[in-house]
Amino acid sequence: MSPALLTAAAAGLGLGLSLIVAIGAQNAFVLRQGLRGEHVAAVVAVCLLSDVVLIAAGVGGAGALVTRAPDVVTVVCFAGAAFLLVYGLMAARRALRPGALLTDAAGGRTRGTVAVTTALALTWLNPHVYLDTVVLLGSLSSTYGDRRWAFGGGAAVASALWFIGLGFGARLLRPVFARPAAWRVLDALIAVIMLALAASLAVRGATGG
Repeated sequence: MSPALLTAAAAGLGLGLSLIVAIGAQNAFVLRQGLRGEHVAAVVAVCLLSDVVLIAAGVGGAGALVTRAPDVVTVVCFAGAAFLLVYGLMAARRALRPGALLTDAAGGRTRGTVAVTTALALTWLNPHVYLDTVVLLGSLSSTYGDRRWAFGGGAAVASALWFIGLGFGARLLRPVFARPAAWRVLDALIAVIMLALAASLAVRGATGG
């Protein structure tokens, strides 16, 4: 690979990490699944492949099309807000009711279809994902001309490093979460994040994005 391509790939990697390494709905769900050791590979695969598809779409020019369709963004905002509201209330219920906490793998495991569907919803019903991967990354990739796919490849590598590390590395924190109190704190944090994001998406949808 030429120095120019390496530079573009490194720029994509850096920007990708800066955008994805943040506490959000998707990351919180991956972390929780990793801590519980439930369907981690499937959830990581869904998030990673979704990111790759969205990055490829942005680099391929879909970002410009999205910015010209504000009605689509508005619909996605309201749909995402509704989903995050429900998920946030569920997390709040777990935090407020210790009896609802499931801290070991022996009982109350989430079905694989539910975990995958939730991961898909938290990805594809989140307008911030489109803004970051399709619009922002797509727009910046265009500045690299023929090297834009190297830039996009770097961003995809950043997603792979993050989701694999977050999902499978979460087990290192299991000793901390051996106590129910730690799960209550995590679920309370998740609830706050989800409800705050739901409110922000509802406002974005009401104001036209």
